[in-house]
Amino acid sequence: MTITIQAFGIAKEIFRKPSLELELKEKLNVADLKAILENKYPLLKELGTYMIAVNNDYGEDSTIISLKDEIAIIPPVSGG
Repeated sequence: MTITIQAFGIAKEIFRKPSLELELKEKLNVADLKAILENKYPLLKELGTYMIAVNNDYGEDSTIISLKDEIAIIPPVSGG
Protein backbone atom coordinates (compact mmCIF):
# COMPACT_ATOMS: atom_id res chain seq x y z
CA MET A 1 0.00 0.00 0.00
CA THR A 2 1.17 3.54 -0.70
CA ILE A 3 0.36 6.35 1.72
CA THR A 4 0.85 10.08 1.21
CA ILE A 5 2.16 12.09 4.15
CA GLN A 6 1.67 15.86 4.25
CA ALA A 7 4.45 17.85 5.91
CA PHE A 8 4.08 21.17 7.72
CA GLY A 9 6.58 23.67 9.10
CA ILE A 10 10.11 22.39 9.50
CA ALA A 11 9.01 18.89 8.47
CA LYS A 12 8.76 20.22 4.88
CA GLU A 13 12.41 21.25 5.12
CA ILE A 14 13.43 17.88 6.52
CA PHE A 15 11.61 16.03 3.72
CA ARG A 16 12.68 18.71 1.18
CA LYS A 17 9.13 18.72 -0.18
CA PRO A 18 5.60 19.41 1.10
CA SER A 19 4.56 15.75 0.98
CA LEU A 20 6.00 12.33 0.42
CA GLU A 21 4.74 8.92 -0.53
CA LEU A 22 5.74 5.75 1.27
CA GLU A 23 5.23 2.25 -0.04
CA LEU A 24 4.31 -0.05 2.84
CA LYS A 25 4.06 -3.81 2.77
CA GLU A 26 1.62 -4.15 5.63
CA LYS A 27 -0.68 -2.22 7.93
CA LEU A 28 1.07 -0.24 10.59
CA ASN A 29 0.34 2.06 13.49
CA VAL A 30 1.58 5.58 14.24
CA ALA A 31 4.53 4.31 16.31
CA ASP A 32 5.64 2.12 13.37
CA LEU A 33 5.36 5.06 10.98
CA LYS A 34 7.44 7.26 13.29
CA ALA A 35 10.16 4.60 13.39
CA ILE A 36 10.20 4.32 9.58
CA LEU A 37 10.31 8.09 9.11
CA GLU A 38 13.01 8.62 11.75
CA ASN A 39 15.12 5.92 10.13
CA LYS A 40 14.77 7.53 6.70
CA TYR A 41 14.91 11.15 7.96
CA PRO A 42 17.08 11.23 11.14
CA LEU A 43 16.56 14.98 11.58
CA LEU A 44 13.00 14.22 12.74
CA LYS A 45 14.48 12.83 15.97
CA GLU A 46 16.16 16.19 16.60
CA LEU A 47 12.78 17.94 16.74
CA GLY A 48 12.29 16.45 20.18
CA THR A 49 8.58 15.97 19.67
CA TYR A 50 6.23 15.99 16.74
CA MET A 51 2.78 14.67 16.16
CA ILE A 52 1.30 12.56 13.43
CA ALA A 53 -2.24 13.48 12.52
CA VAL A 54 -4.52 10.80 11.11
CA ASN A 55 -7.69 12.13 9.48
CA ASN A 56 -7.38 15.55 11.16
CA ASP A 57 -6.95 14.12 14.68
CA TYR A 58 -3.72 13.62 16.55
CA GLY A 59 -2.84 9.94 16.31
CA GLU A 60 -1.88 7.89 19.35
CA ASP A 61 1.05 5.48 18.94
CA SER A 62 -1.45 2.62 18.69
CA THR A 63 -3.63 4.29 16.01
CA ILE A 64 -3.78 2.00 12.95
CA ILE A 65 -3.10 3.65 9.59
CA SER A 66 -5.01 2.49 6.54
CA LEU A 67 -4.66 3.29 2.85
CA LYS A 68 -7.42 5.91 2.74
CA ASP A 69 -6.28 7.85 5.81
CA GLU A 70 -4.99 11.41 5.54
CA ILE A 71 -1.63 11.57 7.29
CA ALA A 72 0.26 14.73 8.31
CA ILE A 73 3.44 15.47 10.27
CA ILE A 74 2.88 18.29 12.76
CA PRO A 75 6.16 19.69 14.14
CA PRO A 76 6.43 21.52 17.47
CA VAL A 77 4.90 25.00 17.38
CA SER A 78 6.28 27.95 19.28
CA GLY A 79 4.59 31.24 19.82
CA GLY A 80 5.35 34.59 21.20
